[in-house]
Amino acid sequence: MTRTASTRTTTVGQITSSKTAGRKVRLGVMGGTFDPIHHGHLVAASEVAAKFGLDEVVFVPTGQPWQKQHKKVSPSEHRYLMTVVATASNPRFTVSRVDIDRPGVTYTIDTLRDLRRQRPEAELFFITGADALEQIMSWKDVDELWGLAHFVGVTRPGHDLPDLGRQDVSLLEIPALAISSTDCRNRVKDHQPVWYLVPDGVVQHIAKHKLYLEASDAEIA
Repeated sequence: MTRTASTRTTTVGQITSSKTAGRKVRLGVMGGTFDPIHHGHLVAASEVAAKFGLDEVVFVPTGQPWQKQHKKVSPSEHRYLMTVVATASNPRFTVSRVDIDRPGVTYTIDTLRDLRRQRPEAELFFITGADALEQIMSWKDVDELWGLAHFVGVTRPGHDLPDLGRQDVSLLEIPALAISSTDCRNRVKDHQPVWYLVPDGVVQHIAKHKLYLEASDAEIA
């Protein structure tokens, strides 16, 4: 049996109604490869912040993502800088180097442990794609994950997600998630524009550093 975003495991209303003057700081944690970061990521973070009453959303570019060890990923510094550029105009958004500065493969459990140590006063809300959330039972130290954060799966309208049977998992539909980093990379490789799919500063960073081009194209560009 599947559960759609309109009948999420825990309703947004149940969570936001708990806001009180004395509550903990609510910190959204948006992890991702961000190769490149695009408007879908930014809209998703903004929507989750509004729906869940988050005080801040920290974007955490992955260092060496464990799911993509056999795939080509742009250097972490480029992905970090693009994320900084993309989020600079929103005072509620920040960017953390916690994953890219940690040696070895990046696992969500390490991200959340580190942020918990850095921000012990905060209640964490981990924001991820619903497709990734479907695989959560295969994640490292999954039993500990549940105690570190409330999980928010952002999804395209109409996407179904198996019911995980937990009160600490929510789903939220984000129409802008029709944009994908894979499509953006392919468009650059095919010399197609990515204006208005990614922030202007990210377009400029990609062009300046000749990201996502074949080696022969990068030499000509």
